[in-house]
Amino acid sequence: MRWARIVGRESLAVLVPAGVAVLGEPAFSWSVPAALVGCALLPLRHLWPPVAVLGTLAGLAGGLGWPPALVALYRLGRHHRSGPVLAAWLVLPVVAAVAPVFATQDLRWNQGVLVVGYVVVNAGAATVVGMLVGTRARLVESLAELARARDTALAARADAARAEERDRIGREIHDAVGHHITLIAVTAAALAASTREDDTRRAADELRVLAKRSLAEVRGALGLAGGPLPTPADPADTLAEVDALVAQWRDAGLSVELVDDHRAAGLCPQLGRAAYHVVQESLTNAARHAPGAAVRVEVGCAADELTVRIDNTAPDEPRDVVGRGGAGLAGLAERVGAAGGRLTAGPRPDGGFAVSARFPLEHAPAHA
Repeated sequence: MRWARIVGRESLAVLVPAGVAVLGEPAFSWSVPAALVGCALLPLRHLWPPVAVLGTLAGLAGGLGWPPALVALYRLGRHHRSGPVLAAWLVLPVVAAVAPVFATQDLRWNQGVLVVGYVVVNAGAATVVGMLVGTRARLVESLAELARARDTALAARADAARAEERDRIGREIHDAVGHHITLIAVTAAALAASTREDDTRRAADELRVLAKRSLAEVRGALGLAGGPLPTPADPADTLAEVDALVAQWRDAGLSVELVDDHRAAGLCPQLGRAAYHVVQESLTNAARHAPGAAVRVEVGCAADELTVRIDNTAPDEPRDVVGRGGAGLAGLAERVGAAGGRLTAGPRPDGGFAVSARFPLEHAPAHA
């Protein structure tokens, strides 16, 4: 179907000018053949518009080349964007059409002006129309490309937003589930170490192994899952719950000292949740990577800054209760940054580990 349209269009572009040339009254014996040669070269206008224009010059000189010349000049105008280039190319057909008239006829100056004006208007009109059509086609294509680029950018932005949301939800699940699974593993390890009954010790060891395996599977699922996940955010996880959190870890056998001036109770929920998760993640990491270590949690609120610091001593034994951690500290740093704070974490000279979060209160978000 496409080839049929092309053949039909080119046939009209060649046969219609050729028919007009044949029906015209030739000024010279070579006028009709010259015009037909120009018509035969018209299909070249798509690849080489200047060649098609040059092919019509003889026909213009013979007086019958205007039909193919107009077609060729129209295509030349569509092809070239430069006005000076088009003006230079117009000189050739104008000279080819005007020169024989001045050479064969005795014209007064006003008649000569009319002849030149007629030729310039005809040639210029075809060229300008082609130039306008070409400009419009290029503008439409540019707008289409702009729309495609905009759609691509919007799709990429939406994908990035979805990926960011999945990462955020994954970190929420990692923090919440990882905390409780680690608590189970630590409790099981403490039970296995304190009981004298073999069955109880085996059950506690099996429970610790299952907790370790469950945490690994949770991390794997969060790393591979691409669909939407339910958000586990709990609005109750604020600084007011730090006492209960520390009590849980004490019951599990972790040696934790809490120093809290209780002046941060009225802070906004987002900042309170971020500070709570700093304590939660730090206690989880201490139990996981430093078994037997003493942990100190300090929560202080000054006039312009909330400070949360967790220190643990060196572990009694270099073992990992539930395996290596994931991206807990990285996610924690992002959470603290989202609340306007700054997180620092690193080893201490005595072999322990310290985590510190500072939240400027004047930059704290007003709501969750």
